[in-house]
Amino acid sequence: MRALDGVTLSFGKGATGLLGPNGAGKSTLIKTLLGFVRAESGAIRVFDLEMPARAIDVRHRLGYMPEREISSPKVSAVSFLTYCGRIFGMSRVDALERAHEVLNYVKLGDSRYRNMETYSTGMLQRVKLAQAILHDPKLLLFDEPTNGLDPDGRIEILNLIQDIAERPGVSVIVSSHLLPDVQHVCSQVVMIDKGRVVQSGDIQALTPRHDNHFEIRFRDNDAACVAALRAAGHRCERLHPGNTWLVQCAGADGVRTIFETAARCSTQVRHLQPARHSLESVFLQAVGKD
Repeated sequence: MRALDGVTLSFGKGATGLLGPNGAGKSTLIKTLLGFVRAESGAIRVFDLEMPARAIDVRHRLGYMPEREISSPKVSAVSFLTYCGRIFGMSRVDALERAHEVLNYVKLGDSRYRNMETYSTGMLQRVKLAQAILHDPKLLLFDEPTNGLDPDGRIEILNLIQDIAERPGVSVIVSSHLLPDVQHVCSQVVMIDKGRVVQSGDIQALTPRHDNHFEIRFRDNDAACVAALRAAGHRCERLHPGNTWLVQCAGADGVRTIFETAARCSTQVRHLQPARHSLESVFLQAVGKD
């Protein structure tokens, strides 16, 4: 059985989600882009450089955040990233300075000086993200970047990835089995199943608006607002990640009711937008499941 069969893809600027069930071929595609796996046929070009012949040149312009741990338990984050910078050809002074820059960016405070064996899962994920952007790459591959994180940690990592993807000239590929993560960060998606591309395109085009459904975030007093909305006949469901609610309005005046409810509960609506059909339903249909 072929890991990838007849796959034709082109990744542009911004963030693209790579979705697929276990064994679909996502990891093989990433390893092929990195030059670790050779294709039996076809052509692969990254930055217009042929792979795997120019793999070393490509890797100097590419960042990779793997799913598995890459840290050295007996060294600090600063030492580890300085070492990574030296591998990329930086002087020790430049590597140390850049290590502190990226650790500040991922908000790893004074813990950067402790050995990484003392780090939590969230801190280790931040170190992996920091090493991926250390050399200012133009293409970044994130493999399950929120693996093992709590909801708050997931949002923080996703927001960092989103910020990186919005930089001029940067392309980001996010491989994840968590569809809300992809929908949070990416504007494009590629769905793979059994080694083949089964769906791809713009996420907004694939997930049209859902009539009378809205995504809402309140400033505070969520419990009181949701209880009042449900009492008025509106359906409320917490969306993941974050404190965002999906509200299905019972009538045409639902939006007004939402704002009036927030005012009665002494809070404010901080975010309101029409909800879209879920990426999950598109994905399940693409892989042939109900």
